[in-house]
Amino acid sequence: MPRFFCAHPLHTGQSIDLPADTTRHVQVLRLQPGDTLTLFDGRGGEYQAHIEAMGRHSVQAHIDTHVAIERESPVHSQLVIGMPANDRMDWLVEKATELGASHITPVMTAHGVLRFTPERALKRQQHWQGIAQAACAQSGRNTVPQIDAPQTWSAWINALPSEVSVQRWVLSLSGPTATALISTVPNHVMVLSGPEGGLSPDEEHQAMAKGFVPVHLGSRILRSETAPLAVLSRWL
Repeated sequence: MPRFFCAHPLHTGQSIDLPADTTRHVQVLRLQPGDTLTLFDGRGGEYQAHIEAMGRHSVQAHIDTHVAIERESPVHSQLVIGMPANDRMDWLVEKATELGASHITPVMTAHGVLRFTPERALKRQQHWQGIAQAACAQSGRNTVPQIDAPQTWSAWINALPSEVSVQRWVLSLSGPTATALISTVPNHVMVLSGPEGGLSPDEEHQAMAKGFVPVHLGSRILRSETAPLAVLSRWL
């Protein structure tokens, strides 16, 4: 059954006009009045609905029932990502959402290529939030991860509390093996991962001063967009 995200709150018994992007998908799928679909608004669970009416540029759906189901990872995970270049960050956001990431924080690091003005950072945040919503629709998740606007390394590390209330890991080629750590299932973890050139020695030092434990994933060197996904895959 087709699944779509709706940004506004849903309630059983209501009739709604579907958003423009959802309307386009419904038309591409050649759905007709009476056909069923699944909608979710990110507030928990999903809704079974059916198409009531269709216009040339509009689709009206009726919300029939709410299904209290979640498909979340057992681990609340925040990825802090030194952004990879080109479209690799788009791919990372999509796959991290599919794998259950709860929160993604993009940062501009010393070795990273991407740099954003505040205005462009907001636009990229909105773009990545849309990718996460689409990935939730595809994967069956009903809770959309939070995607932060890109920020500088100094802004992020200085705002991070020194008190460690969750496990903090920094992916590092110089750290001890991570096998023993990642084979466990933490309740809440923050995973810091660098861009293509890795974190600088100063950035790693600052992270460890904030309670991050350096870990690595084995003998092979993974790409910057692969390494954090390898961590998430342990908790499917």
